[in-house]
This record gives sequence, C-alpha cells and structure tokens, in this order.
Amino acid sequence: MLNNQLLLIFPPPLRGRIKEGGSFWEKHVKGRVLIVAGSDSGGGAGIQADIKAVTALEGFAMTAITALTAQNTQGVFGIHEVPASFVAEQMKVVLGDLGADCIKIGMLHSSEIIRVVCDTLSQEAPEVPVVVDPVMVAKGGASLLADDAMDALKSLMVPRAAILTPNIPEAEALAGLKAPRIEEAEDLARALSTMGPQAVLLKGGHRQGDEVMDLLMERGNVTDIYSSPRINTRHTHGTGCTLASAIATGIAQGLSLRESVARARNYVVEAIRSAPGFGKGHGPLNHAHTVDEF
Repeated sequence: MLNNQLLLIFPPPLRGRIKEGGSFWEKHVKGRVLIVAGSDSGGGAGIQADIKAVTALEGFAMTAITALTAQNTQGVFGIHEVPASFVAEQMKVVLGDLGADCIKIGMLHSSEIIRVVCDTLSQEAPEVPVVVDPVMVAKGGASLLADDAMDALKSLMVPRAAILTPNIPEAEALAGLKAPRIEEAEDLARALSTMGPQAVLLKGGHRQGDEVMDLLMERGNVTDIYSSPRINTRHTHGTGCTLASAIATGIAQGLSLRESVARARNYVVEAIRSAPGFGKGHGPLNHAHTVDEF
C-alpha cells in the first residue's frame, strides 16, 4: 500500500489565543507525554527536541532525563549519565502526580538504565503505550549506547513498545542482519516484529535516492508505506527524536497509530524544510513551524 498523500493534520496557529489566559490551555492542550531520554545541550535533539515537538503539536511534555550530553551541531563532546535510581524517581513522581497518556523512550545509554526504566514502566504505567526510539548513534557519529546495553535493549525494552521507530543502521543492529536495499525493508521490519513490538516504523532516510520511504508494520503486516521527496540539506539533527515524540503526541491525543505516524511525518518534513540553518554541522529543525508569529 503506497501512501503518497500523507495526512496534513496540524494544530491551528496559536496567534492571539495566549491572551485568553488559562482558557487556552484548558481548551486546547491535550495529551500528556512523558519523555525518558537524554539531554542535548545544543537544543536540536534529545529532551529539548522532544519538548518542542510535543508542545508544537499541543501536547503536554514531561521528562525523566537519563543522561546529560555536551553536544552541538558538530558532535557529542561528553556524556554524563544520570544515576539509575534518580531516573526512576523522576518517572515515579511524574506518573504518580500528573500521569501520562503515552511515554516516549529515547537515549537510555546503559543496561542499568534500561532495566530500571523497564521496571518502573511495569510498576507505574503498565497499560500506557510506549514509543521506543532505539537511539544508538548521534548524527555526528558518536555512540550513545554503551557496548553492554544492546542485549538489554533487545530483550527488555523492544518488547514493551507499542511502536518501535528505528532508522536503518539501528534496525540492522537490533535484528543482526544487513538490509540496505529498499527491497529488503519488509524483511528487516518483520525481523524486528518478531522481537515483540506491536508495530515497527522502519525509517528509510539513511538509504540513498531521491525519495525517502518509511514502512509501517503492525503485528507483522505492512499497513502503510510513506514516500516523500528527499530534502537536500545538512540540517537534519534530531529528526529521529522529533518524529518519535510527534508520534507519541498523536497517540496521547487519541489519534490512531496510522494517523499519528502520518501527522508526525508531515510535521518533521516541514520542520526540515523550514530549518533555521543554525550551526556549522548538522543543524537543528524548525520545531515551531506550527506556531504563527505573534
């Protein structure tokens, strides 16, 4: 099934509505998303991108930070891991008070963090859908997943996913097979499906070609193939984080999985197309393109 006409579902612009005071948030903000991920000091990826995406799509973002990075558009220069017990504490206090309609998982970095996050999910939010973005490598090439963490990611976190959102290198690492050709996308997605996630969105941005093709598989069956022209730009830092958080927002707001993916994909395409051009390396996206100027 080829879906070239993606759903264009954006929230209405915010112009003038903030002046209404609390009524805007009461009437329009919906969908509580807890983001469990690392921080990007450059603001393009990680927690910072997640919060921007959720907010731009009129959800409410909450966070449990797993690691701090010294990072900009040119690379990751340092990683400071947050103690696992404190990651769990962040999750527990948020879930116990504010609750969540969807949980987005990003950078977990170590096997200990993965285990603690999975245990906390089971204890505090066993029925809440989880979007898992298996972050392994930063855009500049730096490793964001410790060598001993892959087994824990595969055995504990991936089966917990309502949807898994890997790019091609991440999918190949998880599945243990090489499938670089577009003709192999379905086989690669199916290999990931056997690991337990309810759905897999296999992102095709790392492939060569003028078109970017993403494949959505639900319970082992292909339900959508999304295709769009490739945008020739170096400003793509944080696309994976942004897409996963946008999907999580849709799920939190009651959209179907297919609607959530379609809206998220359109949101990211426009965020890339209108990127501000900051930085000397892989620049950030324009997360705020859904918001009119005041």
